[in-house]
Amino acid sequence: MTTSNARSIGLLCLLVTSVGWGLNWPAMKFLLKEWPPLFARGTSGLCAALLIALVALKAGQRLTVSRALWGKLALAAFLNIFAWMGFATLSIRWLSAGQGALLVYTMPVWATLLAWPVLGKRPAAASLAGLVLCLAGIALLFGGADSGIRADQLPGVLFGLGAALLFALGTVVLKPLPIAPLAAVAWQLALGCLPMILYGVLVERPDLHALSGKGFAVMVYMTLVPMGLCYVTWFAALRRLPPALASIATLLTPVVGVLAAAFSLGEALGAKELLAMGLTFAGVGLALRSPRSGA
Repeated sequence: MTTSNARSIGLLCLLVTSVGWGLNWPAMKFLLKEWPPLFARGTSGLCAALLIALVALKAGQRLTVSRALWGKLALAAFLNIFAWMGFATLSIRWLSAGQGALLVYTMPVWATLLAWPVLGKRPAAASLAGLVLCLAGIALLFGGADSGIRADQLPGVLFGLGAALLFALGTVVLKPLPIAPLAAVAWQLALGCLPMILYGVLVERPDLHALSGKGFAVMVYMTLVPMGLCYVTWFAALRRLPPALASIATLLTPVVGVLAAAFSLGEALGAKELLAMGLTFAGVGLALRSPRSGA
């Protein structure tokens, strides 16, 4: 496969990931009305892990992992699954779906900054300019009396930033493991989601009968798309693109999240939100046009 083809496939995978994860933010906000956050997210993730494992076996991929890799696999599961999904889901107990998505997706800031000292990959000027535009869009969406962060929302802010920082760290420092691609995703989902389910059962104590028909449909979507398909496409993108570029491109996710939350949950969508999303799109476009994005 040529470098150009690999880049094109990687960008397509990022588009699928960004849209699927973006639509999941209002879906999670709705689901929190019926099931507690970690139990809901852990259950859908474990179901997705089982489905991906079946697909891997059907494709002839081995699920076995050597003993020497279990430590790295557990670290990847913590950073990519438990911290990213768990903390992000917890954040919207205090924040709106749009606020949570935008705060969590400050992740490219940390990934771009960490990639420089950790990997020695100095970002191109166009990437930095694009990042500034994206951050300006996020700052605009958080600004103003009607949508600014209140003091009682601090736990949500901390969980959102924690998710962003830890996922950025995983994006930069973790290298693809010598495991079959689908098997690697399945194991990370399983190892990252099992602690969520255990915590949910022991501490959150969910009412299994509280899940409505609409809530069940949301769970099915969360299992098949954000937890299943999007994690496969995310790791596929990371195998083909520099981590900083992949991280910046995922800033399309909060744009999708804000739009979806506005239409499905009635969250704010006015001139300010549209201008902020325009800045985000411009920033992503500028970063993607740079031939040295993240390099």
